[in-house]
Amino acid sequence: MKIFKSILPVLMAALIFFQGNAYEIKTDSIPDTAISLLICSPGSEIYELEGHAAMRIVHPIYGDVTVNWGLFDFNTPNFAYRFTKGETDYRAGATPTDLFVGLYQREGRTVTEIPVKLTPDEAKRVIDLVTENLRPENRVYRYNYLYDNCSTRPLAIIEKATGDSISLKLPDDIAEGETFRTLMSRYHQNYPWYQFGIDLALGNGIDKKVTPRDATFAPVILLNQISGQNDRFGQPVVLTSPVTTNGGPAGPTPLYLTPIFIGWIVFAIALILTVAGTRLKKVALWFDRVYYLAVALSGLLLTFLIFVSVHEATSPNWLYLWLNPLAFTVVIGIGTKRLVTLVLFYQLINFASLIALCIIAATGIQSLNAAFYPLILADLLRSANYIYRNKSCLSRKSY
Repeated sequence: MKIFKSILPVLMAALIFFQGNAYEIKTDSIPDTAISLLICSPGSEIYELEGHAAMRIVHPIYGDVTVNWGLFDFNTPNFAYRFTKGETDYRAGATPTDLFVGLYQREGRTVTEIPVKLTPDEAKRVIDLVTENLRPENRVYRYNYLYDNCSTRPLAIIEKATGDSISLKLPDDIAEGETFRTLMSRYHQNYPWYQFGIDLALGNGIDKKVTPRDATFAPVILLNQISGQNDRFGQPVVLTSPVTTNGGPAGPTPLYLTPIFIGWIVFAIALILTVAGTRLKKVALWFDRVYYLAVALSGLLLTFLIFVSVHEATSPNWLYLWLNPLAFTVVIGIGTKRLVTLVLFYQLINFASLIALCIIAATGIQSLNAAFYPLILADLLRSANYIYRNKSCLSRKSY
């Protein structure tokens, strides 16, 4: 989840992992090798909000390195398109631990070390697995935000090396029945537009109730899960003493800039225009065009995410009942007498689909962002208004 920023010393240290051969850890002599997990506290960037995890390996001969599975290269051809499509190719790399920890210290973030209790043979197997993973032909992997990331990878390597499944339980502050979506929203409270985007793009796959193993997708949760809860791990030690005060997530977003505030403003405008009727006919016409243009463009995005993207959690997404390209029917046809029947047909289907979406949300099949509800209500109002005004479209003039 952590991406190395453009800090020159760190970039120079990490350059060999972007351009050259993998950092190879020798395994011919490991009498006192120490292996631990490093958990970094959340940062201010959206990809840092659940923290970051890495594996530290201290070898008596070959030094002290930290292996990081959260790297990706912005210079990859067609990076933005591939990322949106779900071809999120991350890579593993290694860097001297003092540089890794120093980066977080400068950001004012905490790095907590949790020793892993391994036999010499188990430690050797861990290093063998890590070395194999760092080879150029193996270090790139298809990142999955929920199931295969910087937090789950080191845990899986430890399990493979020990031949044992690590027993975990949910931390006390996570209730039974919580989902990926509710856990994400917990860490995104001060980033409402980010959570709005997640709730827009990701379907009911993230409404799955999390198991203790599922919860390890978030490094900050993993820290609580293994600290004193499993015999495989020692007592955590805080490595950093922050030298700045600007680390960590941002402060709360002002209410007037949040999605839910904007949503209720849109609903209020829709209500006023619906009540005003023909007195604000032209304003209503332009409002409907702009509103349904936003719906249609959002529908194009969902069409791509559902039918083209290989992101695991983008399909099914029941928001497609509301946000779909058919809304272009209103943008093109509203106010045009020749197309009044076509728009009326769309609005009949749209009204029924919105009711179905509300039922889906009420039954828990897919949770909706709170800001969606006023926008859906605005759509229901304008849809019902159009149906009522044009139900006798053969004898009435479309507005």
